[in-house]
Amino acid sequence: MNFKNKVVWLTGGSSGIGEALTYELLRQGATVIASSEDYNGLVRVQNNCDQNSRSRCHIVLFDLTEMDAIDTLVSDQIKQFGRIDILINISGISQRSLVKETPMEVYRKIMEINYFGTIAFTKAVLPYMIAQGGGHILATTSIAGKFGFPLRSAYSSSKHALHGFFETLRIETMKENIRVTLLVPGRVQTNISVHALTKDGTQHGKMDAGQATGITAEKAARQILRAIRKNRKEALIGGKERIMVYLKKFLPSIFYKIASKIDPT
Repeated sequence: MNFKNKVVWLTGGSSGIGEALTYELLRQGATVIASSEDYNGLVRVQNNCDQNSRSRCHIVLFDLTEMDAIDTLVSDQIKQFGRIDILINISGISQRSLVKETPMEVYRKIMEINYFGTIAFTKAVLPYMIAQGGGHILATTSIAGKFGFPLRSAYSSSKHALHGFFETLRIETMKENIRVTLLVPGRVQTNISVHALTKDGTQHGKMDAGQATGITAEKAARQILRAIRKNRKEALIGGKERIMVYLKKFLPSIFYKIASKIDPT
């Protein structure tokens, strides 16, 4: 796929993978709508664009939990740009707490953002994509959406749920030329662990050691764009930690032995 003149809407565009994708897509000639609840972050990203691409970088302040506003938001962007060729769902929140100490409020908040917010946004864009003759929808799950992981029960559950929804969406919309890709990141150097929720709903406040040694957001962005071009149904994003997915599938006894020794921090 050539991204030139494509209209790409991505959530989580104020930092991390979303920010890196914004710059790379603009460099390749796309028009980018970057959404986030962090207005200052969005402004910073827009200001970082060079003069040739800044006019194609459009920022939209939006919180995925504000579901009543989604339809109007999408309608407004369609009126302005005429179409959405690619939707990349990046936004999400993680967790750092044990099952036995995590209250239901934390589970509900994470599911509200990661799952319900993502599918509501997708469902709002979908009719326009069908009407225009097709499009490409991407959902960011996680390697923790392929198997359970300590301190991430809510996060892992929400990402497992996304797999079920988007795999179903792919099958249902194939004849309508809707392409669906599940992005499965492992360790990427972003602030997701910093903003992760603890047992009392406050932020974890620090970057995990494993996160700090992951691939850069820029490398993750390049892997994602490659997955779009190749129309992959699922793309593992990251480094050597991706082997755990294959161990779980083909050598589960070895997987569980290794998993039991993983430092979750």
